Amino acid sequence: MASSSGTSSGSTLIHNSGSEEDLQALMDLRKRKRMISNRESARRSRMRKQQHLDELTAQVAQLRTENHQIITRVNITTQQYLSIESENSILRAQVGELSHRLQSLDEIVTFLNASNCVFGAGVSNTFTEPNDSLLNPLNLSYLSQPIMATADMFQY
Repeated sequence: MASSSGTSSGSTLIHNSGSEEDLQALMDLRKRKRMISNRESARRSRMRKQQHLDELTAQVAQLRTENHQIITRVNITTQQYLSIESENSILRAQVGELSHRLQSLDEIVTFLNASNCVFGAGVSNTFTEPNDSLLNPLNLSYLSQPIMATADMFQY
């Protein structure tokens, strides 16, 4: 029996050492598979990262283009604003000048109307005889007409 147990124990050692080699080979195979899987995962991760970077680069280019267009529109709008502001200043000055002229003309009309009332019946017919009423300084009918003015009258 001793011999059978010795043989049995020897064969167990051989079987155990074979198992350890198989186990080591299995662990090496798993390790290689894990390493290959990790490499593939890292490759996919790098590809996703590169794709994300490409998308961000395209977005930056698009945003720069939009920004340039917006800046151009703002500059054009600013130029238009400054042009209109300048034109408004000119028109305000013209309104002031025309208002001053109108006030002066109103004062003249008031003065002439007051003078005409004072001299009323004493005015000679020799001043009223000419057909051209604009040449007759005492015929004031043209002074009661409103003065019409537009911005188109002035060339600047």
